[in-house]
Amino acid sequence: MTFKRAFTTKQSVRRAWINATALGVYELMLNGDKVGTDYFAPGFTSYDHQIQYQTYDVSGLIGSENMLIAVVAGGWAAGSFNYVRKNKISADRQAFLCELHLEYTDGSYEIVVTDESWQVSEEGNYRMAEWYDGETYDATVDLGQIAWKQATLTAPRNSPLLLAQYGDPVRAQEEMKPISCTHSPGGEVIYDFGQNFAGVISAKLSGKKNQEIIFRHAEVLVEGELFVKSLRTAKATATYICKEGPQTYSPRLTYMGFRYVGVRGISAEDLQLSALVLHSDFEEIGEFECSNELINQLHSNIRWGGKSNFVDIPTDCPQRDERQGWTGDLAVFARTACYNFDLSRFLDKWLADMRAEQAPGGGLPMVIPRAGDHWPRMATSAWGDSCILVPWAEYLARGDKRLLERQYPTIKKFLKAAKWWSEFLSFTPSSRHVWRFPFHFGDWCAPDETARQWLKKGKWVGTAYFSNSCGLAAQIADLLGYEEDAAYYRKLRSRINEAYRQVFTDSRGNLKKEFQTAYVLPLHFNMTEGTETAVMADNLVRLVREAGNKLTTGFTGTPYLLFALSDNGYPDKAYELLLQEGCPSWLYEVKAGGTTIWERWDALRPDGTVNIGDLSGNKKDEESSGGMVSFNHYANGAVGDWLYRRMVGMEPTSGGYRTFKVAPVLGGGISSAKGSIKTPYGRASSEWSIQDNRFTIHIEVPVSSLCTLSMPNGEQYKLESGYYTFNCEAI
Repeated sequence: MTFKRAFTTKQSVRRAWINATALGVYELMLNGDKVGTDYFAPGFTSYDHQIQYQTYDVSGLIGSENMLIAVVAGGWAAGSFNYVRKNKISADRQAFLCELHLEYTDGSYEIVVTDESWQVSEEGNYRMAEWYDGETYDATVDLGQIAWKQATLTAPRNSPLLLAQYGDPVRAQEEMKPISCTHSPGGEVIYDFGQNFAGVISAKLSGKKNQEIIFRHAEVLVEGELFVKSLRTAKATATYICKEGPQTYSPRLTYMGFRYVGVRGISAEDLQLSALVLHSDFEEIGEFECSNELINQLHSNIRWGGKSNFVDIPTDCPQRDERQGWTGDLAVFARTACYNFDLSRFLDKWLADMRAEQAPGGGLPMVIPRAGDHWPRMATSAWGDSCILVPWAEYLARGDKRLLERQYPTIKKFLKAAKWWSEFLSFTPSSRHVWRFPFHFGDWCAPDETARQWLKKGKWVGTAYFSNSCGLAAQIADLLGYEEDAAYYRKLRSRINEAYRQVFTDSRGNLKKEFQTAYVLPLHFNMTEGTETAVMADNLVRLVREAGNKLTTGFTGTPYLLFALSDNGYPDKAYELLLQEGCPSWLYEVKAGGTTIWERWDALRPDGTVNIGDLSGNKKDEESSGGMVSFNHYANGAVGDWLYRRMVGMEPTSGGYRTFKVAPVLGGGISSAKGSIKTPYGRASSEWSIQDNRFTIHIEVPVSSLCTLSMPNGEQYKLESGYYTFNCEAI
């Protein structure tokens, strides 16, 4: 819908600003100029509870005769959204709300508001705009020649709070240039941008009136053609209908996840194509580099996976008919993300929706904001544990205890629900804290298995995550001064650990049913005691060896696999897995040309075909459904946390790196590594190298911080603010 309002100013304007919001997403123009630099305002929130509004200074755009135009697409509120393509999830139709404040030089004041004096039309330039199918823009439409009618009043379905923007807006972050331009066998001109990312094309072209140009998007090519089957129902297409002469076009009401763009309707000579990278406007604060270029490319893939999926909310993927705020993906990636980016505003916004959408009984949605998703709100492991893992990661990075205070009631309610379900239908004391019900995703996306097999591992995963979250809740309670709660959660954690031991193992560290994740989680979550730890670590190494020195972990185990090995006597095995180049492995994706992290390890098979395997493993269903494959899914990029905390060796021991430790884990033939992060106290960094069997490390400790350095030879140093260099024999 396009809305307009003409107005005149009474005299010279000293200052002017607009407060605006919408049901849908809006673009605002004043006298032909775009207002602000935001995309997809007012942003995606739990619309039943809160809606953001934006404030823009328009003092320099005001004249004596003015025209204010707003285009509102359905967006997340009223457009087609989620993988079942629901419409009108949170609003029955698009709507626009604004106040234009005019402060005159004589001190008088005027407000132009949205009311029935505005006009509205469905015949504007935007013929279609939605997340999955894309956008159709007709440049031949003259807004002065179309039919308009008087606007009517509407209201949100519920009574949400109208709040000044508190999250990071989505903005264009950089411009990408194509690295090649070729012709496909089917006749499209194919532009390769060399990087998979989330964004929109930006076209400068020379066209004829009514000439139609079609831009299709894809992540990969197969036999020289765009591969779009993995997009499922999403068309991911921008269509532009030209006016006469030189012109420019870039979509404003949608975005795509892509590396390749196929173009029809114009010759390459008449088109200058680039692309704009879109994500929320957060600062990149972390750095990493090592002597292995494949690992450096992996780190780049991790960062791009994060940026591509932090588009107003933390999405699972930016390309297909989904792009939802899946909680489990962020739960495991949060530590990595908070090292790379300052996500304080971004996560604070998302967690506000989490708190608003928690069920009275403590359950949480699988996706946040819920937005028409069919999953019930329930207590489930990893996905539900995001209510603890995400704010804890942000606290460690930025040190804001107020976030923990806001989140603490949600944590308590969730753990109460988890405890209730762990006791449900438990008839023996030993099984009382084994968390089986109501549902767990289990070892989701473990290689060479189906969804049914992933889900069957749910009780092992659920029980271990329950223990870990109780341990974190105890630490949070201590920080907030809730001593009784802290004691309660520690006691509950002890009981959960014993239940895992009694039900799943022989009490000596041997699992009755073995799989890698079932050893990884208790090892990394410190659930083991005495010789049990060494036995479990030995067994994990054996399972890795039996798998051909490869991982077999899913989303819930992969982030902690290398930690479980390196922290329990097997750093060489951790490096061996990290540097593995066969499928499944991180470097297999790198060697295959991946520039982001994939959803499934074998998304692109060694023979160059795309694995669009259906979750059931049914080949017939696979061919009809498009299956489940994404080349931009950040969960397995959680290995970045190990690169920073073990290879570089830098790890916070209190919020915001007020105290931190540096203890590099050497191995894998890595001869140097460095990393830094911008903390609230300043830059903290660690840079080490090995030359002629001599280990040298440079440490930077910011003002008011304290660092504990552990050298490879066992020496330790306590370091206050400053720059330091130490060396010893490389061991």
